Amino acid sequence: MKTRANDCTVSTDELHRQARVWLRLLASADVTAADAEAFRRWLNTSAAHKVAFNDVKHRWAVMKPATGEYLRTRPKAAADHERALRGPYYGRRVFLGAAVSAAAVAGIAVMHPSGGRWLSPGEWGADDRTAVGEQRTLALAQRAKVMLNTQTSIRRQTASAQTSGIDLITGEVAIDLQAGGEDFGVVAGVGRCVAEAGSFEVRHLHGKVRATCIEGAMRVEHPAGVRALRARQQTVYDAASVSGIANVEPADVSAWRRGELVFNQVRLVDVLAEIDRYRAGRVVLMNDAARDNRVTGRFLLASLDAALSQLENTFDLNARLLPGGLLVLS
Repeated sequence: MKTRANDCTVSTDELHRQARVWLRLLASADVTAADAEAFRRWLNTSAAHKVAFNDVKHRWAVMKPATGEYLRTRPKAAADHERALRGPYYGRRVFLGAAVSAAAVAGIAVMHPSGGRWLSPGEWGADDRTAVGEQRTLALAQRAKVMLNTQTSIRRQTASAQTSGIDLITGEVAIDLQAGGEDFGVVAGVGRCVAEAGSFEVRHLHGKVRATCIEGAMRVEHPAGVRALRARQQTVYDAASVSGIANVEPADVSAWRRGELVFNQVRLVDVLAEIDRYRAGRVVLMNDAARDNRVTGRFLLASLDAALSQLENTFDLNARLLPGGLLVLS
């Protein structure tokens, strides 16, 4: 039996092979958001793709207990199994190579942006970084405290043996500066955020930078122009342009420092992406009709599973937890 997907004729056996590749990838410990999104596209290619994946997943679930018992009672087989999982055949390169091959048949692309569970080349030289869900405060100068949010990487800038600023490679930082010293700068993308005193935050994700003045004043320097911000003001820039100045509520922007996430009429898909930054595993929204639903609420970082359950009930979604910590909302 054969099915047609994106002008390619794919046999049932081939769909099952692709499904096994995806299941193995999703079961791996370092699955990324890009992997999950590519899987979602593959799964939605046709009804036959969904049937194949559900069939393979069902067989996997049935065989898992027996396989586990077999390995538990045979130490040598278990050791061989572990070596195989760590070896090149089950390594990430083969996972991704097979996934790309499967994606090519289905007519989709597998993309792997910087961030997530893989370190981008720029992050390899980071002086400080935080893991998923981790936050850390550093005293980088006598009068400067820098708080790193989840999945953040920075490099320290020094002048005369003193830390004069940081490069925000990726992630989000909050800077608290006491008055009476030199400017402290944060380089993020093509721009630089500078202040002499006060408090400001900089977020650098997916090529966009958001700079917010919480207290005092700051300056945002960009090739396309300079923005002077005062308390409760914000600007956003990318490699090509810088926005105007907008008024914001500092308490909402800084909620992460209090262990909270605050949303005001934010799209559900964007809320889930933000929650994803703080928790192990990945969340994928497969209900396209719900993507633009607006969310207003306050969620505790310590109770994100409760937040996800609340969103599931609010928008009448169905949650499925797949191997590798992948939570699918449909």
